[in-house]
Amino acid sequence: MDQFEIFETKERIEADNDREAAEVRKILAEKKIFLVNLMSSPGAGKTTCLVRTIHALQKQYRIGVMEADVDSDVDAKTIAAAGARAIQLHTGGSCHMDADMTKRGLEEMGLEDLDVIFLENVGNLVCPAEFDVGANKKVMILSVPEGDDKPLKYPLMFRVSDVMIENKIDVAEVFDYDFAKAEQRAKALNPAIQCFRVSSLTGDGFDAWISWLQKEIEEWRKHNESH
Repeated sequence: MDQFEIFETKERIEADNDREAAEVRKILAEKKIFLVNLMSSPGAGKTTCLVRTIHALQKQYRIGVMEADVDSDVDAKTIAAAGARAIQLHTGGSCHMDADMTKRGLEEMGLEDLDVIFLENVGNLVCPAEFDVGANKKVMILSVPEGDDKPLKYPLMFRVSDVMIENKIDVAEVFDYDFAKAEQRAKALNPAIQCFRVSSLTGDGFDAWISWLQKEIEEWRKHNESH
């Protein structure tokens, strides 16, 4: 009988990615830069939410944004117009960013004169959840039109995220969306997840989200400086 070896490629890929993610965190800690991985499905409002977040933070922090898409530079132009340093990353057909791609994106953008960087990941509720990119916080957006059942359908995204932003609350009356159910389902998967109900269009609910993010950034800075 022929002898052969079984090689688990996924485990190797994940191990390699985890090492790269640790290197990304080390580099950013040395530069005192806070990285946020922003994830959602296409059309959930990542870019609009990010623009309003930039406007709320830019007097306090120097902000950079890496826009990851399969193609196009539409979002990078929007972010640059909002006043942040922006770079467009094309993933070559990949449905997510991994740690090595993030590291190369950071090198291309440059880390001088930055305090906070947002990675706007590829629109997808599956693949981005599987890869650690070295971020300090993972934030996902669930928009009201998508439905409150998404934690049941895409559980890993909610398990790994620190924050669930429920966006487009301004159209909640039009859609059969139950905020309590969505949050209950998310917390059943991840009791520590923070939930914020916002409208990126009107700005409703943004004060709580911004306050939380500022607190996390400042606490990380103090902890990083003490080590």
